[in-house]
Amino acid sequence: MINNRGNVRITEVGPRDGLQNESVRIPTAIKIQFVDQLSAAGFPEIEVTSFVSAKWIAQLGDAAEVMRGITRRTGTIYSALVPNERGLDAALEARVDKVSVFVSAADGFSKHNTNGTVDEVLARIAPVVSRARASRKPVRGYVSCIVRCPYDGPVDPAQVVAVCMRLLEMGVDEIDLGDTIGAADADSISRLYQAVAKIIEPSKTTLHLHDTHGQAIACALRALEIGVRSFDSSVAGLGGCPYAPGAAGNVATETLARAMVSAGFDPQIDIQRASDAGLWMRQQLASTRESST
Repeated sequence: MINNRGNVRITEVGPRDGLQNESVRIPTAIKIQFVDQLSAAGFPEIEVTSFVSAKWIAQLGDAAEVMRGITRRTGTIYSALVPNERGLDAALEARVDKVSVFVSAADGFSKHNTNGTVDEVLARIAPVVSRARASRKPVRGYVSCIVRCPYDGPVDPAQVVAVCMRLLEMGVDEIDLGDTIGAADADSISRLYQAVAKIIEPSKTTLHLHDTHGQAIACALRALEIGVRSFDSSVAGLGGCPYAPGAAGNVATETLARAMVSAGFDPQIDIQRASDAGLWMRQQLASTRESST
């Protein structure tokens, strides 16, 4: 039962982060239907896709077609990840509502995921942020590997703060902190936010959790205590990063939303419709895999 402790914002990332790691090509029409079902659940934001080269993530090579095919719901922001200026050109042409850029807090993951050091990636995305803002598009700045890197090991909170500072100086509108491989626990979330709070209020950040070790809900509840009010999740726990060995799926939206309700917060979505969309997508993935064998 909601005890009126306030509203919480959930960004549904299933269509992008949830599907990018699938090895079997998912038909564009299925992706469009998936987004439309999520829209019906009332999410304030859905991250639809990524305008990345199909050479790097073939699953998302139909980004423009998906963006053109969805039925847009008033009140929902339809965002997309944009890695470079070429991707931005395509995203703007496809009428994205919001642009997301991505940088790691650790060089090891950065080199594997984006083919450059942290400094090189920050330099690469700077013109993307500038041009997106000039086009009056809000910009989300993802910071990945906020607790641990699959290549470099533990990540010092000071590294995360340094990257956040660079993004804020560029002019991003939102900082999104990503536990890319699900290495966090409640205490590490506390340590992280103790450092990050020196430059930005927790309530002005978004937390992106993976549930590799079953700690995501505990992390989310601790973050709520700290003051975080915006989270990413994926229906049915879909997802994982193709460049993060061992990363399990994102925290499941329906599980996260119910935990928020139990803690007295209102996630502002139709949880049953969100759950149904996740079940439907799981069925589509099973059918797609079966037909490809």
